[in-house]
Amino acid sequence: MNITQEKINDLSAVVKININPEDYQPRVEKAIKENAKKAKLPGFRPGMVPAAHIKKMYGKSILVDEINNLLQDTLNNYIDEQKLAVLGQPLPALDDNKEYNWDFADNFEFSYELGLAPEFSIDFSSADKLTQYVIKIDDETLASRIKNIRRSYGKMTNPDVSADDDVLYSDLVQLSADGSVFEDGITNTASVRLDQIKDEAIKASLIGLKKGDVVTFDIRKAFDNDAAKIAGLLKIEEDDAADLRGDFQLTVKNVNRLEESDLNQEFFDKLFGEGTVTTEEEFRTKITEELESMMVQDSDRKLQDDMYKLAIAKVDFALPDEFLKRWLKATNEKLSDEELEGGYNDFAQNLKWTLIENKIITDNTIEIKYEDVFELAKIRLDQQFRMYSPTPIPEDQLGQYTVQYLQNKDNANKIFEEVKALKVFDYIKNVITLDKQDILYTDFSALVTAAQ
Repeated sequence: MNITQEKINDLSAVVKININPEDYQPRVEKAIKENAKKAKLPGFRPGMVPAAHIKKMYGKSILVDEINNLLQDTLNNYIDEQKLAVLGQPLPALDDNKEYNWDFADNFEFSYELGLAPEFSIDFSSADKLTQYVIKIDDETLASRIKNIRRSYGKMTNPDVSADDDVLYSDLVQLSADGSVFEDGITNTASVRLDQIKDEAIKASLIGLKKGDVVTFDIRKAFDNDAAKIAGLLKIEEDDAADLRGDFQLTVKNVNRLEESDLNQEFFDKLFGEGTVTTEEEFRTKITEELESMMVQDSDRKLQDDMYKLAIAKVDFALPDEFLKRWLKATNEKLSDEELEGGYNDFAQNLKWTLIENKIITDNTIEIKYEDVFELAKIRLDQQFRMYSPTPIPEDQLGQYTVQYLQNKDNANKIFEEVKALKVFDYIKNVITLDKQDILYTDFSALVTAAQ
């Protein structure tokens, strides 16, 4: 067997593998004998089929399989031995001029294109500066959070007339262009939350209603063309919701109102444990602290995004773009040329970041341990639970949930990649200069929206 590599340029190469009969015949003969032992054919006892019979009937297909296996093993071993940093996967180079008889005596030559990772250096320093925002909770955000918590612990009532933030339990019926009921149109009984209505005029038309009242409204306009929200309300597919046109008729079946819990000791004890909070001022302080603690993650996410952009801009290198595009097409048969061109830039940016991540981890001998993955998974689960209740889950129970969560391979891989990214961000954070700056949550949200 002979393997040669031809460097096309710094980012691509062609590997040629020449295989002679003595390279593959022992593997083929072994595979034929193994098939003979397992074969169940009419006229032969199990395990007694002659190898010559198997070779005559299935020899060529076995030969093709073993050649492919030999090529894969040989190519992978060559890449490992030569320490080639390969992007994507090797692509077979087709040669229409080569024809083989597949008669167990051929000499074969196969060529593979390789996309190679670029060589580059990383030179972050204290001269690189980024802003690290310290998010402070404004009165509006605090009031909204307190309202949601009080409603979570409040009681449901059924007032005669609807008001702002009520829920209308209603029949929804699709109408034709002339205002009549659309035959075979969409109908559903659903709870319409007034606090989710984006159009102020439509929202006003739904306030002051009582049981049995009927209102006509533009559902797309009401929810600001949010196809996911409309689909959930009408129980239809999101694509169908995006294509919806015309008005809907809403008939009120009931008005539901979630009354806010009183700010009393019973309420405080439910939230924080007996005697932990005893006054409204302490309650507001506690909620502010929890909100600002939660906002640290938003601030970190913004800083990480800024570090990502800094790294991509600072570490400038080329990729084997044409090879990668061919590889993406070869491994995604349904990928159209338009989709490829439209999404390739994002793919290339993410690949560049992965290369930067890997180099930082390798150059600085950064370790990723199971304990790191477990702790981050536990934090993420705790954050999810706190979205529904500020009362923390007991530590032992949270640990059990974390173990179960990480037993799912996709979950474990997701958290592993997040830990990897966080360790790289920590490295960059400790090298560059961070300018800490206080900012109100509303201003921070506007800043993030403007950057998108």
